[in-house]
Amino acid sequence: MKEKFIGFRIIHASHQIKRAINHLKSIEKMEDLTGTQGKIIGYLVRNIDKDIFQKDIEDEFSIRRSTATGILQLMEKNDLVRRIPTLTDKRLKKIILTEKSLEINKSFSRVLEKMEKDIEMGLTPDEIAVFFNIMEKIQYNINNLY
Repeated sequence: MKEKFIGFRIIHASHQIKRAINHLKSIEKMEDLTGTQGKIIGYLVRNIDKDIFQKDIEDEFSIRRSTATGILQLMEKNDLVRRIPTLTDKRLKKIILTEKSLEINKSFSRVLEKMEKDIEMGLTPDEIAVFFNIMEKIQYNINNLY
C-alpha cells in the first residue's frame, strides 16, 4: 500500500498554514477576524472600483447563499462592511468596505506577506514555479473528476 498520499499532505500543510496565520493574526490583534472575512475584505479591496453584490461573493468563494448571508450579516454587525440598496432595485444591495475593514486589510496583508516569506524560505524560484505547475495539474485533475 502507498505510504505517501498527496491529498493528505496538502490538507496537513493547509492546517499548518491556518494555525500559523491565526498566530500571526493574534500578534496583529486581529483574533476576531475569520479567514473567510479576511478573504472577503481582500476581494472587496481588489475590486474597490466595481459594484460588488452578495451574488458576486457567493460565486467568488463558491459558497451558498445562506452562508454568504450569515457571513455578511456578521461582518456588517462588526462594522466591516455596509450593504447599501441600489437606486434601481432596493432589494439589490451593494457591499462596501468601512474604514475599519480598510485598516484591517493593511494588517492582514502584512500577515499574509509574512506567511508567504516563511513558506518560500529555502525554496528557489524554479522550485516555486514547479510547485505552482504541479498544483495546477492537481486542481485540474480534481475539477475534472468530480
